[in-house]
Amino acid sequence: MTAHQKMDKADSRNRLDDMAQGLVGSPMDRPDGPLKVSGQATYTHEWDVPDMLYGVLVRATISKGRVTDVASGAIIGKNGVRAVITDDRLLRRPAQGGADEAPPQGAKQVDYFGQPIALVVAETFEQARHGANILNVSYEAEGNAAFDPEANDTDTDLPEDDQLDQGDLDQAMADAAFSVDQVYRTPGHNSAAMEPHCAIASWDGDKLTLRGSYQMLNFNINELADALHIVPDNIRMLSPYVGGGFGSKLGISPEAVSAALAAKDIGQPVCVALSRPQVFETTMRRSETRQHVRLACGEDGVLTGIGHECLVSNLPGEGFYEPVTQATHFIYGGEHRRLGIEVARVNRTCGGSVRAPGEAVGMQVLENAMDELAEAAGIDPVELRKRNVPERHPEQDIPYSSRRFVEALDEGARIFEWDKRNKKPGSLREGDWLIGHGMAGAARVNILSEAKARVTLLADGSALVETDMTDIGTGTYAILTQIAGEMLGLPADKVDTKLGDSDFPRGPGSGGSWGAASAGSAVFLACEDIRKAIAKKLGIDEADLPLVDGRVGRGDAARPISEILDGEAISAIGHIEPGQTLEEMQQATYGSYFAEVAVNAVTGETRVKRMLGVFGAGRILNEKTATSQCYGGMIWGIGSALTEELVFDNRDGHIVNHDLAEYHIPVNLDVPQIDVVLLKERDEWASPIQAKGIGELGICGAAAAVTNAIYNATGIRVRDYPATLDKLLADLPGD
Repeated sequence: MTAHQKMDKADSRNRLDDMAQGLVGSPMDRPDGPLKVSGQATYTHEWDVPDMLYGVLVRATISKGRVTDVASGAIIGKNGVRAVITDDRLLRRPAQGGADEAPPQGAKQVDYFGQPIALVVAETFEQARHGANILNVSYEAEGNAAFDPEANDTDTDLPEDDQLDQGDLDQAMADAAFSVDQVYRTPGHNSAAMEPHCAIASWDGDKLTLRGSYQMLNFNINELADALHIVPDNIRMLSPYVGGGFGSKLGISPEAVSAALAAKDIGQPVCVALSRPQVFETTMRRSETRQHVRLACGEDGVLTGIGHECLVSNLPGEGFYEPVTQATHFIYGGEHRRLGIEVARVNRTCGGSVRAPGEAVGMQVLENAMDELAEAAGIDPVELRKRNVPERHPEQDIPYSSRRFVEALDEGARIFEWDKRNKKPGSLREGDWLIGHGMAGAARVNILSEAKARVTLLADGSALVETDMTDIGTGTYAILTQIAGEMLGLPADKVDTKLGDSDFPRGPGSGGSWGAASAGSAVFLACEDIRKAIAKKLGIDEADLPLVDGRVGRGDAARPISEILDGEAISAIGHIEPGQTLEEMQQATYGSYFAEVAVNAVTGETRVKRMLGVFGAGRILNEKTATSQCYGGMIWGIGSALTEELVFDNRDGHIVNHDLAEYHIPVNLDVPQIDVVLLKERDEWASPIQAKGIGELGICGAAAAVTNAIYNATGIRVRDYPATLDKLLADLPGD
């Protein structure tokens, strides 16, 4: 059986609220949690594959040019080295998320410093690493490389789909009672997932099995097949546990293709694991940005104009660019609008999706500008935002689906006691520490992605859920277990959820905050069909089918579901597709942040003392995992505000701080008590289960709350992220 639904209209049935098991929405523990904390969850590098060899990538030491010679003969057969792979199918850069095809290949052409150009394979990892370090490579360098996105001679282009000029912004600025006209900069970021990229390839004739750490197997299998010039049916990809992705594992990376080529060539399984510097250099980075923001409003604080023009960067030929203005298009009103993105073509590590691409850096800058406008107009920052929530999309003139932005602002202000804050910048002090309070709004686009899942109600009354959907730490195992258990009236321990196998029905993959709503909807639809089959056996209407705790019926008349099945399993595939609702309604998730910081008046050191996030994201499927996701996003926001910055050497484009010793992500002492409030919401336009994505919402604007609080503490506006102490020291208030 296949149950198919295309979201062409709202689904107001609200079925999950009608069920009796009580799993959906509860803070259920992750079923995979005990396996992970006990070391029983097998991550890619932990697979014990017999006769496995090890490969280490060799990276280019020039920024642009060609490889003219690889002296492989000097090391093959020595110190355990078995082969040096220089195949033309080696990847020059990783695949973008959802590419569904191979990225540029042919490693002899060098596009950036650190690009993979060969693979050394040996009997041990240490031998392979040594071989890679001593391999002699000759180059023919090209002298016209570009490294600085803001240099006058750097080539740029303007993506047609991301240019908007509505009304007359210049006149709106001229006529404004109050305005903001500022340039802000954010640096590049690395995903910095805990688990480095890894792939283990083994062949059985023409059949390839690849164990890897990837987010979107439904696309990854096609990308890998295209790169290797084989059919997807000859590949099985396994990724049951992923130690974080944050966008860096959306598409296949060089380790997957190089491992597959080496294993085929040698005739033994090959493992290729990236070192941390290789992760930084050969996978995705978030582009740095230069953002010119202009805001115009009347005496009442209502926006009349909004401008958001951004410069980002990527390699020549890459179609992806950081969608900085994504939320600016819909979050606030203003008749006169000019939004645009310009892409500088530079020879730096490939730019791609990293932790809420677009809103993560676009919202933090927009919310800084809104704070500046609130001060200029003498209006409370919360009130200013509320006055500018539009009734309809200000550009497309379409309605919004469920939207609890105003409620998030009000509830956050109430819980944080915003009305008691110090309103005069630089005037609240505790010893050597200047105390400040700041807030910001949050918004992230909502996406429903095509997904399939198979659910089988087994003869013994337990259930099996299968989909190639992945769990990258977001709680997919828990959420799909809860939905299946809720719909079939089964306790969680009677549901076995299996993920991350490309032989299973194609799921949406983990990315874009669409996983839970999309894969969850597929499981929901499959379970609905199973319920119909059970109801037919009993001769009753499915809507009247009482299922709870593995039993059918009510009270003393209830029977174990296994008796109804009478030795036969029931299986169904659920299939969800996006439809007209994404075109007809502006769908997004919303929230607010409130932060208190302390800035040392002597050293300029900033500490976040407390932080609150209030979010509305449709139906909350698991209170615990959703809260945890918001914690993570807000912590990344603290990192964006205070510590994170990719530093490039503009002499050759290489990343200076390519490890976690020098690329500073927040650690325990950087993170205060964080409080998260999840608003009750149902969005019938978003999905059949009325849920929206929440994974990335927690970061979208979080940094702005911190830097707005720094301004309140010190009177210093930091418009060049991160807000390190050197940007504060010179202007700190005196005693």
